Amino acid sequence: MSAAQASAGTQGKGEPGEGEPGEGEPGTGVTLVVRGARLTAPGGLTAPVDLLVAGDVIDDVVPAGSVPVPAGALVIEAAGRIAFPGFVDAHVHGEAAVLDPDVQLAMLRQGVTSIVVGQDGVSYAPSARQPVADGTPDAHTWATGYFSAINGEHPTFRGGSVADLLATYEGTTPLNVAYLVPHGTLRYAVLGGAARATTPEETGRMVALLREALDDGACGMSTGLEYAPASNATDDELVALTRVLAERDLPHVSHMRGYEDKAGTAMAELVRVARASGVATHVSHYHGPADELVGYVEDAHAGGLDVTFDSYPYLRGCSILSMVSLPTWLPIADPDATVAMLQDPDVVARLRAEHFPGLADLWERVTMAAVPGELQWSEGMALLDVADRLGLDPVETTLRILVSTHLCAGCVFAQPPTNSPESVRALLRHPAQMGGSDAIYQGGRPHPRGWGAFARFLAEHVRTLGDWTWHDAERHLSAAAAERFGFADRGVLRPGARADVVLLDPETVQDVATYEDPRRPATGIDDVLVAGVPVLAGGQPTGATPGRALRPTAAAARA
Repeated sequence: MSAAQASAGTQGKGEPGEGEPGEGEPGTGVTLVVRGARLTAPGGLTAPVDLLVAGDVIDDVVPAGSVPVPAGALVIEAAGRIAFPGFVDAHVHGEAAVLDPDVQLAMLRQGVTSIVVGQDGVSYAPSARQPVADGTPDAHTWATGYFSAINGEHPTFRGGSVADLLATYEGTTPLNVAYLVPHGTLRYAVLGGAARATTPEETGRMVALLREALDDGACGMSTGLEYAPASNATDDELVALTRVLAERDLPHVSHMRGYEDKAGTAMAELVRVARASGVATHVSHYHGPADELVGYVEDAHAGGLDVTFDSYPYLRGCSILSMVSLPTWLPIADPDATVAMLQDPDVVARLRAEHFPGLADLWERVTMAAVPGELQWSEGMALLDVADRLGLDPVETTLRILVSTHLCAGCVFAQPPTNSPESVRALLRHPAQMGGSDAIYQGGRPHPRGWGAFARFLAEHVRTLGDWTWHDAERHLSAAAAERFGFADRGVLRPGARADVVLLDPETVQDVATYEDPRRPATGIDDVLVAGVPVLAGGQPTGATPGRALRPTAAAARA
């Protein structure tokens, strides 16, 4: 029987058992067996083993064939493939996309079984269900609009608490979803898009909202310090909030206040906050000159701080066009006001005189990813080619796109040369690194990392370049994130652990998504279990939805 045939029966079908263990013997209560898999070990791969699964947990791991398979148990033939604990995407914009079957397939074909969302300080909850009295949009409406080119719109959630949002992932998707409290959304809920420091009373209200959200099951807090309105946050505000995280041993996850040439100043801010609050710090999508960046992390470690980071194996990034092209003195957190200002000749003249000359090299590096509305035809085109087609210069083209999309345009952009292949490799080899795709699934030509990042880690950086061993990959892509966010029963394959299991063919695992054709699922991972239920069989989704909202089950690890 093929692995696909054996995996397909999620309703009690499967290969008949070869015998039934007696009372109290290993395998009692076993409902599924992964037969003949190899596990990773520090010295290589183990001899074949059988994973015995009872319900949603691993009951035992035994030498292949040493325990009879119980009658009626489902059997999946690993045939020598490597069994990994389900991969955890430490940074992904999937809070809406994870409910899309095509995105589910993209994740599962890379072995991703759990995702951490609520990234970069902007997401759907906590938020009031109704607009506030002065007509300012509630935090959910604001976040959905502001980050529409990043997060999209959740198909069912229309505002409420973190508990309400987490409930939307219970049994509705094959993947597990964990949520970070987004600092920018907290800030907006308290003072709207105001571009100023908070008062002590406002900070207190944010602290109260954060405590409630953590009580609801969030696994930390994210900040997006390059995005409005978080770009207005002071050390005092951040320290007050991160002290709450430190009390619970949960991390502060940060899109820093800058990368590349701004990374030193940005990391210094995170270090100040960590020293003052005692919080564990995790840096999002760390990239740039590796020698410099590694030095910042190791200096923090030498000073007794707990600092980790995620990175992805590509040289291009992706974000909203407004963030990469507009200055912070515009009220970007208020799209209505910003769009009006971008149509004011005096504002445009100031932008041309003061801001846009510094972006001369950017125009050559930008390709449009998501452009809703009248200019949707520009998706996948270089910005300079869009300008040629419109008969405008790059500045006029950028303003036209921003205004016509109400700031809801997304773009892919080449990073500066300091984000080199050598830098990518050096960062991912660091013990503090964990895998994050930073995937954005919106638009007609998204970045391919959502379909290929984890497969690319495995194909290029394990099989081809040898930056990791297979055992290293297990640590960087699964165990490290499970520990960081407090998922004590995931990230390992051992008795008592949750049965999130990936079967990987080390010879064929490969990313195939490209910038020109980004929505191509990876190859080499055809069978995946989540909580003991086959969700991918023979490379195809089974339709089962055992995914759950993940809440911290243990203190986040001190790396």
